[in-house]
Amino acid sequence: MSFITRGFSGHRREPDPQLPPGQTLVHDWPVLSAGPTPRVDTATWELVIRDETGADHRWDWDGLLALGVEDVTVDIHCVTHWSKLGMEWRGVSVDKLFEDVESEHEFVMAHSYGGDTTNVPLEDLLDGKAWIAVEADGEPLTPEHGGPARLLVPHLYFWKSAKWVRGLVMMPDDEPGFWEQNGYHLHGDPWREERYW
Repeated sequence: MSFITRGFSGHRREPDPQLPPGQTLVHDWPVLSAGPTPRVDTATWELVIRDETGADHRWDWDGLLALGVEDVTVDIHCVTHWSKLGMEWRGVSVDKLFEDVESEHEFVMAHSYGGDTTNVPLEDLLDGKAWIAVEADGEPLTPEHGGPARLLVPHLYFWKSAKWVRGLVMMPDDEPGFWEQNGYHLHGDPWREERYW
């Protein structure tokens, strides 16, 4: 005896054009971390960019904010298949940090308080593509979400938006960071599903 009505084949859900392939829309903000959550006070926080000469360019918390904080609304996409659309952030454009940093190197290793690293091509950080974020959804970033400051590179999978960012080191070649050494893709474009090696 058949329980399938002639012509019935179920309803195929049309892909959402706002979502990269394989992503599911969420309205909360899941917390994903490897290891303990660093607790960094803004009084001791600093960001360092090290160029290929070994020179360090430094900003403390007040110095970072003095560069000018922008409001940005972007979508974020996690490698674990969730996406959050139209998320409101506040942060300092990475372009402002690099105004006084000259480099011939084309790659950056982002370093976090707590020891995590992730590699990013410099071209993915400049021209209005990335920020040092200090707020999300109208609130200061909590430690669980990478506060007090995290890198925000919304056009790449979210692991490239390094939590608890403390430094950017210029590199001549694209070498894998912590996440990439553990199987994640060197680049991480969600629209190409560059999830894993």
